[in-house]
Amino acid sequence: MKFLINPSTNPFFNLALEEYLLKNVNIEEDYFILWQNEPTIVIGKHQNTVNEINIDFVKNNNIHVVRRNSGGGSVYHDLGNINFTFITKYDEKFLLDFKTFTIPVIESLSKLNVNARLSGRNDILIGEKKISGNSQYIYKDRFLHHGTLLFDSELENLVKALNVDNDKIIGKGIKSIKSRVTNIKDYLDKNVSIEDFKDILITNILQFNKSMIKEYELNNEDINLIKKLMREKYMTWEWNFGKSPEFNFENSKKFEGGKIQVFLNIIDGFIYECKIYGDFLGLLDLSQVEKNMIGIKYGEEYIEDFLKTIDLKKYFGSLSINEIKSCFIEY
Repeated sequence: MKFLINPSTNPFFNLALEEYLLKNVNIEEDYFILWQNEPTIVIGKHQNTVNEINIDFVKNNNIHVVRRNSGGGSVYHDLGNINFTFITKYDEKFLLDFKTFTIPVIESLSKLNVNARLSGRNDILIGEKKISGNSQYIYKDRFLHHGTLLFDSELENLVKALNVDNDKIIGKGIKSIKSRVTNIKDYLDKNVSIEDFKDILITNILQFNKSMIKEYELNNEDINLIKKLMREKYMTWEWNFGKSPEFNFENSKKFEGGKIQVFLNIIDGFIYECKIYGDFLGLLDLSQVEKNMIGIKYGEEYIEDFLKTIDLKKYFGSLSINEIKSCFIEY
């Protein structure tokens, strides 16, 4: 395993770094990256940014907004939060398998006498409170898993920066975001700094891997290419917010596997435009699915026939074909 301790706290650079490494490293080895961001909201790949953020609070507090390549929900990062990334060769067994990559983190917490567990779709909890969210995506024969760790984050800012999803409030009886998140530091027996915690995390994860360990270093060419990707993609309005056309059909539903929101323009009985949002844990870019739906006759049987032609698990995570289909049809 190779590991990289990324000193940058620029979220645009850091997400570009992830993508660059995923696409360019020698994938015969595994990679582990530890990194942090300045105050930032990181939007899930399939989410509608405007619906996810408290835009006035974000602007007034100079909080960055950037979209990642993986699915799932929006998360708040600051310098009290630690992010970790695993890059490995793709194997079908990794699909929606969060245990393989979170167990080393949970074991690291256990050595600090913190009893954490994997829960639900992709969260690590202490008791009933969330300290980590995780998501994944695929690029060709490569696989990336990344997650957050709330160590000593400003939870008030987390609450104020994100819009609460009414579906989650109704479905789970959640009174507030703050009622279900917590910081790891509050559960430690002794005073451990975030730098000490990062050292402990690195040591335990590398020991858990039990393979030859080498440090990975970026050269000047790598850094220049990462900065180019940052400027051309991650810092652009088109990537982070995007422009949606006007739609004449909208439907939104919440399932155990996540929320899905569908917008369609239907003209003369055929799908003319399609946009899909949600916090489901899809691993591939939905743009091809949206494109391929154009020209399909609008009707339940035609939607179902199309959905049967694609790998639903890779695009929509654990959502079933009937759940997905129900969002395209108004019953």
